[in-house]
Amino acid sequence: MISNQILQTTIDGLKGITRIELSVIDPEGKVLASTLKDPGNFEEAVSNFTDSPADSQEMQGHQFFKVYDELQLEYILVAQGSSEDSFMVGKIAAFQIQNLLIAYKERFDKDNFIKNLLLDNLLLVDIYNRSQKLHIEADARRVVIIVETVNDRELNALESIRNLFAQRTKDFITAVDEKNIIVVRELAEDEGYEEVERSAKTILAHFKDKARDVHVSYGTIVGEIREVSRSYKEAKMALDVGRIFFDERDVIAYSELGIGRLIYQLPIPLCKMFIKEIFDGKSPDDFDEETLTTINKFFENSLNVSETSRQLYIHRNTLVYRLDKLQKSTNLDLRVFEDAITFKIALMVVKYMKYMESIEF
Repeated sequence: MISNQILQTTIDGLKGITRIELSVIDPEGKVLASTLKDPGNFEEAVSNFTDSPADSQEMQGHQFFKVYDELQLEYILVAQGSSEDSFMVGKIAAFQIQNLLIAYKERFDKDNFIKNLLLDNLLLVDIYNRSQKLHIEADARRVVIIVETVNDRELNALESIRNLFAQRTKDFITAVDEKNIIVVRELAEDEGYEEVERSAKTILAHFKDKARDVHVSYGTIVGEIREVSRSYKEAKMALDVGRIFFDERDVIAYSELGIGRLIYQLPIPLCKMFIKEIFDGKSPDDFDEETLTTINKFFENSLNVSETSRQLYIHRNTLVYRLDKLQKSTNLDLRVFEDAITFKIALMVVKYMKYMESIEF
């Protein structure tokens, strides 16, 4: 079903060209869209017209036309006046709305196909059969981009992104839940991750003035339509992992998740066991703010003592003292590469555990 707004826009455009007043009415006689301020009552005329076998008819000094969705009567179009011009404009308007019905139905079918494809609800043979029937190229290079919005109702994100990509007719924009908009972007042979990153940032910039809490993620580029669901799962994981380990970033790629991707797939009991072994029942949360700041800055500077002490505005010996103190309490010397890796992973595991606890309640 075409929205009343689209119907109104269509007949307004035709009236602007032809100067003929037009109205679109449902089979029960209710006016859905009209270029007239007061279109009047058409219930009796529509009832008589729908009962007649004619597809067009002059009644009450106006031209009436039937618009079908396949074999079902969907709309009655009324062109004001009984002149040849009214008849011709009415025929054109009815033809235009008929084509809109076909286009919207095709888009609905494609939208359903893409949703089922993303969610792995199709057999392999169905994927190729339906893609061929819907004229969707099976071997095109594609990538899935997910746009997470907090309040889609306020932003109207789905239509907004569809308008943003309106010129890209081979891309698909859909939604599988209330918060996430999915863009299945088709790529040319010479396009790669730079173009995908650019598209992600374009989407983010589009919502910058409308909402702060918008995040964009994307998966890897795939070469066959059956692999689109994999790119979707990767983009979805990128959103979750990015929320835990890269909360300062608004755009995150699956390929950038690093070790966070592995930690995200660990079972919580195993994580608890690991932390108990490393910290002997303690937690990094028990460290004071000064110690945590020192640790984070030390990692940021790739275990460089001189650069870390300079950025912390402390003497080198003070930093060494803090690291020695940390070593005594944890048996891990952050100046030793292997101990530093263990400590860094432990911090990430704790962060992951805290996140999982927060979403359970």
